[in-house]
Amino acid sequence: MVFRCQRDSWARQFTTRVVSCRAAELRPEGGGEPVSGFQVVLEDTILFPEGGGQPDDRGLIGDVPVLRVTRRGTEAVHFVPAALEPGAEVLLSLDWERRFDHMQQHSGQHLISAIAEQMFGFKTTSWELGRQRSVIELDTPVVTAEQLQALEDSVNEKIRDRVPVTVRELAADDPEVETVRSRGLPDDHAGPVRVVDIEGIDSNLCCGTHVSNLSDLQVIKLLGVEKGKKNKTNLVFLVGNRVLKSIEQSHSTEKALTSLLKNGPGEHVEAVKRLQSSVKLLQKNNLNLLRDIAVLIARDFKSKPAPKQLFVLHRKEGDSEFMNIIANEIGTEETLLFLTVGDEKEAGLFLLAGPVEAVENLGPRVAELLGGKGAGKRGRFQGKAAKMSRRGEVQALLQEFISNQNPGA
Repeated sequence: MVFRCQRDSWARQFTTRVVSCRAAELRPEGGGEPVSGFQVVLEDTILFPEGGGQPDDRGLIGDVPVLRVTRRGTEAVHFVPAALEPGAEVLLSLDWERRFDHMQQHSGQHLISAIAEQMFGFKTTSWELGRQRSVIELDTPVVTAEQLQALEDSVNEKIRDRVPVTVRELAADDPEVETVRSRGLPDDHAGPVRVVDIEGIDSNLCCGTHVSNLSDLQVIKLLGVEKGKKNKTNLVFLVGNRVLKSIEQSHSTEKALTSLLKNGPGEHVEAVKRLQSSVKLLQKNNLNLLRDIAVLIARDFKSKPAPKQLFVLHRKEGDSEFMNIIANEIGTEETLLFLTVGDEKEAGLFLLAGPVEAVENLGPRVAELLGGKGAGKRGRFQGKAAKMSRRGEVQALLQEFISNQNPGA
């Protein structure tokens, strides 16, 4: 069956009747728990069911939102959260912004694929209409920068030529079907097949919704190419309103960077490079200072007349190396060390160091108290801590352990 959305891609509202309604579940695209609702079949629909690389439409049946539209044989199945009465007359309303975006990207893909094959012999093996950008998989290992620019120039010239785009239907056994560009029909296809013609440029079997003239595409921007699978190349592109939105986003980013960097757009890259170099130098100096501080902390502890058996230290700034330097400098044969770094209200790192037997006994218990995980060997147990605020409980545990080891002290 050819649906109303395929016969008239520009229809935004349509009155029809409910044929059937049955309870069902929908699995969200991003994963998660299934959503309970109903599968509704209508006599006809202006909401496109996903297919041919094009995502499905959204809209309303009356005031009930349509969450998904899929094809089942000759039927379009609409998933809705509320039941609808079979036989009832209903008004369909289309989410036009989503639909027109899909029309622009899909017709743009047909044009790019046709011109890429005509100019360079690059055949399209698949494509994806993404939420922010679309990708055509070309059967070639390489697309040069010169070829990419020539392709972009050519497709935009066709848009300026205002070339008509028409849709016609053929019987599935019509000999002409064999002469039309196609990647094959679905196994469960029934009824006539649709041919989308870009006058003088391309004829292609397609079930999707399309513009009626290439001028409706406005503009095509080829963003670049990426290495694909099996010696193929992925061509990334934007069409129409997506190009305008991309320019708007880039301009907003440019304005923000101009304000932050205090220079013009042409100097942004060099300014960021200078900042990166400064940050790297500061990080290196900071690490050296932390190492020096670690050594001084350890020497201060060792210089005391009667060093304690337990050494506890927390520092917001630091890393595993900082803690291990302290442990190396103090020595762990007689002293039990409990060191932590990080923000008290967030996750951090911990190190328990000391006599091997003591650390093997206490390490897992310390990790448990701190809500973290760790591992250890040869008198050191370290890991990540999710509950830094419980350091006091760990210190009490360690103090109790030492007291039990030296009951007469």
